[in-house]
Amino acid sequence: MSEIIHLYHTNDLHSHFENWPRIDKFLKERRQLHQETGEEAIILDIGDHVDRWHPYTEGTLGKGNIELLNEAGYQYVTIGNNEGITLPHDALDSLYDHARFKVLAANIYYGDNERPEWALPFWIHTTVKGTKIAMIGLTAFFQKFYSAMGWEITEPFMELKAQLERVKTEADVIIILSHLGIHDDERMARDFPEIDIILGAHTHHILHQGKLINDTLLCGAGKYGFFVGQVEMTVNQEKKISQKRAILYDTNDFLELENERSWIEEIYQAGGKTLKQVAVNLPIALDNDWFKRSPLTEILGEALREWSQADCSFLNAGLLLKGLPKGPVTKGDIHRICPHPINPCVVEVDGNELKEILMQSRNEEWPHIQVKGFGFRGKIMGVMHYDQIEFNEMENGIVKGILIKGEKLQADKSYKLAIPDMFTFGHFFPSIHRSNRKEYLLPEFLRDILLWKLKKIYTNP
Repeated sequence: MSEIIHLYHTNDLHSHFENWPRIDKFLKERRQLHQETGEEAIILDIGDHVDRWHPYTEGTLGKGNIELLNEAGYQYVTIGNNEGITLPHDALDSLYDHARFKVLAANIYYGDNERPEWALPFWIHTTVKGTKIAMIGLTAFFQKFYSAMGWEITEPFMELKAQLERVKTEADVIIILSHLGIHDDERMARDFPEIDIILGAHTHHILHQGKLINDTLLCGAGKYGFFVGQVEMTVNQEKKISQKRAILYDTNDFLELENERSWIEEIYQAGGKTLKQVAVNLPIALDNDWFKRSPLTEILGEALREWSQADCSFLNAGLLLKGLPKGPVTKGDIHRICPHPINPCVVEVDGNELKEILMQSRNEEWPHIQVKGFGFRGKIMGVMHYDQIEFNEMENGIVKGILIKGEKLQADKSYKLAIPDMFTFGHFFPSIHRSNRKEYLLPEFLRDILLWKLKKIYTNP
């Protein structure tokens, strides 16, 4: 007798809880519906549910997200890079202490190559009718970041090969919870035809009806809870999949719940006592402006250089969303104006490389561009602020010389440049992106360094 199995999946919520009440209600109703008709329903999240831009996540260090997943009835999750490398080591190690679901993360280890107790490489889920479904979780290979946080992460495809060897003779169906991104998912489908379904994440891809490569069904439900994905598969008497299809449900099409707006506001305010603590008293207001030099940006730039023990630094003014008023400033205030999960980074460069980078940073189009991804949770780039860097300009704006710490930049001298880690990704600075002489300073975010500097300036000894 054949069996119908339903997989419901979300990914990359990034603590955007605006649609969570609707998602919660939808999943509970669907599970109840399938129980009544004798069909199996499995609920999964594919990582990056946690994002510290939101005060509820920041104030609970992600444990509030776990409560929401518990309440919604999730059964299996994997971790994304936001769980993996934006939480301090101990916070990640204890994140799932009270989880009522299984965490599948095959390629994360302690530094001694031991697996954390909370991270299972795979799980074989046996349905009521006896179908054995092997599920393997994999997360993105941010090796330098994980190492800096006291973890080791193995290359996902090597780990996948090893785990497939363990499960393929035991399981009827193989499903991957992949926080690797669409391109790796496509490669996975080509290289490992024994995989039946890949539930994808990380690149926020939207596959309305899924995508078939060979006979592997790739799925992806976008980001921020805009969609809930469903895979419906039919397993025949020989325990083989005879039919499978993917569907996406747009949560904007779900009915608005009576109390959802008040719930969204309440959870925004529920960051807890940690964020309400007064961190520093400011004797003056500190303004910030995205398009010109301003006091708060200068303080952050100086803090970045000092914390990183670098020769010089630069950063974009858009990292600070607002200024700070005179008077008591709480940790929540600092979080509100600098919500990004962005760490300091030190890049070692010679003078010629530094000159090229600094000239690229003066791109006149950049201050107005909208930036998405790379940890940035603001709106626009804003002007660059430079600390211990001066440009000698002619009247027509042409740079005729650059000073580092008041001295002429030397072509063959080695310099340590401190930057926000977002500039090491993507297309901003190709030479930084390619460099193997960069060090990420974790777990502190830019907001932690800003608070450190404000205390240093305004707290009496």
